[in-house]
Amino acid sequence: MQDTKQETTLNRSLGFWSALSLVVGTVIGSGIFFKQSSVLDSAGSPSAALLAWLLGGLITLTAGLTIAEVGAQMPHTGGLYVYMERIYGKMWGFLSGWMQVAVYGPAIIASIAAYLGILLVGFFNLSNFWQAPLAIGVIILIGILNMFENRWGAAFQIITTLGKLLPIAAIIIFGLFFGNQNALGESIHTVTQSTGSFGVAVLATLFAYDGWILVANLGGEIKNPQKLLPQAIILGISLVLIAYTLVSYGILHFLPAATIHKLGQQTTLYFAQAAFGTLGGRLLNIGIIVSMVGCLNGKIMTFPRIIYAMADQNQLPFSKQLSYLSKKSHEPIVATIFILVYASIMITFFNPDRLSDLCIFTVYCFYVATFIGLFILRKRNQNKPRPFSTPGYPVIPLIAILGAFFVIFSEIGSDFFGVVVSLLIVALGFPLYYWKLKQNQA
Repeated sequence: MQDTKQETTLNRSLGFWSALSLVVGTVIGSGIFFKQSSVLDSAGSPSAALLAWLLGGLITLTAGLTIAEVGAQMPHTGGLYVYMERIYGKMWGFLSGWMQVAVYGPAIIASIAAYLGILLVGFFNLSNFWQAPLAIGVIILIGILNMFENRWGAAFQIITTLGKLLPIAAIIIFGLFFGNQNALGESIHTVTQSTGSFGVAVLATLFAYDGWILVANLGGEIKNPQKLLPQAIILGISLVLIAYTLVSYGILHFLPAATIHKLGQQTTLYFAQAAFGTLGGRLLNIGIIVSMVGCLNGKIMTFPRIIYAMADQNQLPFSKQLSYLSKKSHEPIVATIFILVYASIMITFFNPDRLSDLCIFTVYCFYVATFIGLFILRKRNQNKPRPFSTPGYPVIPLIAILGAFFVIFSEIGSDFFGVVVSLLIVALGFPLYYWKLKQNQA
């Protein structure tokens, strides 16, 4: 049995373009299309809204530069789970993985799929009954695709990433060259009172930028990860930052602030219809659907790797089954099936949006711990060569740490009950960890 396990390993076959498309594809979902009005309302003025998108991207870029150095030293399957374990010990690694496996990963997949179901029902003029079946059907189809060799999922990720960039490019080009409004010179206060603050606006953009770190879960499948992983993370975040900022500028150049406020989540759709007619609106909807399908593919491709990595260390119940790799495709098929079933249950019986929100606090706690871990690694490995060094050290990591603390304290202030629940979810991992530890020692 041991020989079989050694023979069947994950394929280290993903190149730069696959890794880059995973970064871009898992970040760009629907946020950039639907958050224009909420960021504007919170920021208080179009200029401040544009600055919020830019600042959120820069904070995310500092986080990416920090993780790039950490990840280049630990190019293994599991990402954040591996980083926490190698820096702070097995218990903290387990808790970071447990939080992602128990709620965050399947809830994120379920949340995106549920919203995609709503879009598909509206696009095809179906009854609301079909929302959940369509959402579950989509994730099952994507999951089946990812049970073949990883190159198939990677190829699909590249195609959907290119597909989602087309509507983004259309919005940017039309807004920049054909817009005649001066929304940047207006203030939302002339229309209504701001519903939040500049900090709330930045927080909204940070959530829209989240997801880039999932490519690290595939560290064991990327060719030359010490070199390609940092390149993909940094370039991917930079491309998303540019795209998000230019889309926001294009919309603000085309529509008055009062119109954006009034339209709310329909702002981008109205933009497309005004620019390209009814057909333009339909094409934008298709672009958003492709964008969300690509985002789902990236998450369904990466989250099972955390389950596999933990099960491979015998840290989960049914670890033998969950760590199984197909001898033909070298894919963690059982782990993928588990997360698909779990996400489908969430779609059917729970509010996955709320479940994923509950884990934002703890995700960022582990983020900030990993950012701080860079300083620990520098001291621990001061005489060893580094495959990649964070430029601007120590300023860049410190900005990443401050950005993560900003999210953490914002969550405590805005959703204290959710913070308590998320901490309880993490706490449930303690008895499981010590039970498995005792079992393994025996």
